[in-house]
Amino acid sequence: MRSPELSVLGGIAILLSACGDSGSGTGSAGDSSGGGGSSSSTGPAPTTGVPTTSATATDATTSGASDSQGSTSTTAASTGGSTGEPASSTGAVSATDGSTSGTTGDTTTGDTTTGGDCQPGDTQGMGDVEKSFLWVANSDQGSISKVDTQNLLEVARYRSGPMFGYDENPSRTAVSFDGRFVIVNNRQSGRSTVIAANVEDCKDNNGNGKIDTSLNKNDLRAWGSDECVKWSIQHPYNNDIGGGPRGVTWAPGVFNKDTCTFEHPVVWVGYLPVQPGQAHMVRLDGATGAVEETVVINNWNIGDTSWGPYGAALDKDLNVWFTGLRGELFRVNTGENPATFDRWQPPFNQQFYGMTVDPDGDPWFGNNCGFITTFDPVQEKFIDVPGTDACHRGLAADKDGSVWVADNSQCGVWQVDHKLNKLIAFHPLNPCSVPVGVSVDLEGYVWVVDESGWAWKIDPKNVPAMKKIDIVGDHYTYSDMTGGQLKSVILPQ
Repeated sequence: MRSPELSVLGGIAILLSACGDSGSGTGSAGDSSGGGGSSSSTGPAPTTGVPTTSATATDATTSGASDSQGSTSTTAASTGGSTGEPASSTGAVSATDGSTSGTTGDTTTGDTTTGGDCQPGDTQGMGDVEKSFLWVANSDQGSISKVDTQNLLEVARYRSGPMFGYDENPSRTAVSFDGRFVIVNNRQSGRSTVIAANVEDCKDNNGNGKIDTSLNKNDLRAWGSDECVKWSIQHPYNNDIGGGPRGVTWAPGVFNKDTCTFEHPVVWVGYLPVQPGQAHMVRLDGATGAVEETVVINNWNIGDTSWGPYGAALDKDLNVWFTGLRGELFRVNTGENPATFDRWQPPFNQQFYGMTVDPDGDPWFGNNCGFITTFDPVQEKFIDVPGTDACHRGLAADKDGSVWVADNSQCGVWQVDHKLNKLIAFHPLNPCSVPVGVSVDLEGYVWVVDESGWAWKIDPKNVPAMKKIDIVGDHYTYSDMTGGQLKSVILPQ
């Protein structure tokens, strides 16, 4: 349901120079928002919109996605195969069922057990977490690391596109509800790529009777030879790193009680098209990458507009929230056909950077720089958390009432009560260089990825006992890297 539109007062967002994410910068730009107390500010009544383009799925044998302008309807996607992958590989080490820890077996969670009438989250006695992965973008290598969160082990690496290093420049990763697939967005090349987490979902393209795929962190296969890469598309973006795909979130699909599974999952991705003054949020078929719908955002002119939709997350009503870099807040109302959107202009002191949505459905923002901020969708009000003025990056909400926010000012992570909108604690990290992405895994552990080559696993009940895992590379990585955010809003506890 859409929130009622209220007549409210508010400030005006101002244009500030961005630190953005062009390259591997280690600092944060922008003035501090100042002030020391709690602030609760309302923005102007939301502006609503409808899509102004129709989307047509591209044939799966091509490597590009397209949309055509001028219609207010959307076109259902065709169901093609994957793109950008040759059908054969040479000299590959082969993975067979059970050959590697953490790469085979059932789906990542126990939620896809078949048989009988069930509700989402039923595990049929199998337990909730069979295995769990953290997916880390390696921007300097043009690859993505698959990390076993239970054993603190990097178990595989995959190329995110055909080019190398910063020519692909992957950053955002997001995991499907059932944990079976991850999407990685390459901001320089404009490419989105989906990889299967389990060998059972990979395809024997060369017909040799086994799955040829990465077996460890040093086993980085040539593009097109790893058979766990499902599909890859290149968006019709403006050919600039700022316009490449960033903000991304999966939606679980339609729940089938007979099979106890979600069917037809989709993924939403944002980018800047060639047309100036616009941003696009596209809905892709999660199985093929075919474009199903394009939502066009006109008047993309608040904040650092050379960057596209910067972060995205799903709420409990399956609506997609996203932000511009130091720009506006948007909600795509996915229950409407065609999808519509609402937009809110924040107060002048808000400099949105990372964002997430908590299990109650409230968006949260790490300001760079400024306070940690939340948005009340009912009252349509932005609320700052006092005592959190810093230069923030990524953030994530857990099921137990906390929001965790990376901080580049003091080099650590903030813990905030998302029920009371109050600061709980600041936790320093040591060593600490540039903490960027934050995610909560399926077991409730908090992960903070440092851009300089490692990640921290934090037990919220015993923060000082945090554990470090080294992951070689430059990790400018954000979004729902474990699938924990999506699961927390679909199956809140």
